[in-house]
Amino acid sequence: MSTVRDRVDKWIKPYAALWLTMIIGGTLVIALALLGAEVYSDVVDEEGLASLDIPALEYSQSLRNPEVDAFATGFTNVGGGIGMPILASILTAWLTFLNRTWRPIVLVGGAALVSTLATTWGKRLVGRTRPDHSEAVPPFETSPSFPSGHTLNTTVVIGVLIYLMCLQFQVLWARIAAITVGTLFIIAMGLSRVFLGHHWMTDVMAGWFLGLAWVGIVILAHRLFHLMRRREHAGPAPTFEHPVLREDHTGDAERTAPEEDAGAAPQRADDDASQSGTGGGRQGSGPAAG
Repeated sequence: MSTVRDRVDKWIKPYAALWLTMIIGGTLVIALALLGAEVYSDVVDEEGLASLDIPALEYSQSLRNPEVDAFATGFTNVGGGIGMPILASILTAWLTFLNRTWRPIVLVGGAALVSTLATTWGKRLVGRTRPDHSEAVPPFETSPSFPSGHTLNTTVVIGVLIYLMCLQFQVLWARIAAITVGTLFIIAMGLSRVFLGHHWMTDVMAGWFLGLAWVGIVILAHRLFHLMRRREHAGPAPTFEHPVLREDHTGDAERTAPEEDAGAAPQRADDDASQSGTGGGRQGSGPAAG
C-alpha cells in the first residue's frame, strides 16, 4: 500500500494540474473533431470551402514531374505512421536529456495520443473519399480522407516540440530558427498531401486548425502546472534528481532543490526558460524546468 502511495506522490501529485488540463483539453479537442465531422457536409459544400478542393488539386497536377513527385513522396513519409514517431522520439529524447525532467515525454506523448484519436474517429465518422487514384501519385492510400492525419499529427507534435525548444533555448536566434523551421515543416507537410493528390485542401485545413487548437491547450496545461506550483510554494518543478517534495518529521513540505535544502531562498521562476541553460545546454547546478 505504501508503495502505491509513494508512486502516486512521485508521479501524479506533482503533475496534477498538467494531467487534468490535458485530459479536459484533449476531450474538448476530440469533441471538436467529432462535431466538425457532424457539420462537415453542411459547411464544406460547392459554395463554401470545398470550392478550394478541385482548383487546388488541378494546380498541384500542373506542377508535377517525376523528380518533384519523388521528393514530395519521401518528404510526406516523414509525417506518416513510421516517420513521425521516429522523428518525435529522437527530438523528445534530446529535450528530455537537456531538461532532466519527464515533461517533454508527457507533453509530446499526451498530445500525440489525442491527435491520433481525433484523426481516427474523425475519419470513421465522416468517411470522406480521397481524390481518385487517377489524380494521385502512387503509392495510393485507401483510408478516409477527412481530416488529414499527416497534417494534424505533424502540427501537434512539431508544435509542442517548438514550444519546448523555445523554453529550452534562451538565445533569440535559436528560438526564431526553431519557430521558422517548425512552421515551414508543418505547412509543407500539409501542402504535400494536396500536391500528391492524397487529400483535399479542406482535409489539410481541418488538420491545421484542429492541431493548433490542441497545441494551444497543451501549452495552457504546462503554464498552469507552473502557476499551481508557484501558488503552492512548491519550489522548482520536479526533475530526475529531485522528483518530488518530501515530508519532514513535522509533516511540513520540505523542498527538494539543493539550494533550498541549504537554506537559500526558494526559486520563484515559473517560466521554464529562466531555468534552462544558456544556448540550450543543461544547467550546471540545480534542476531545470521544462
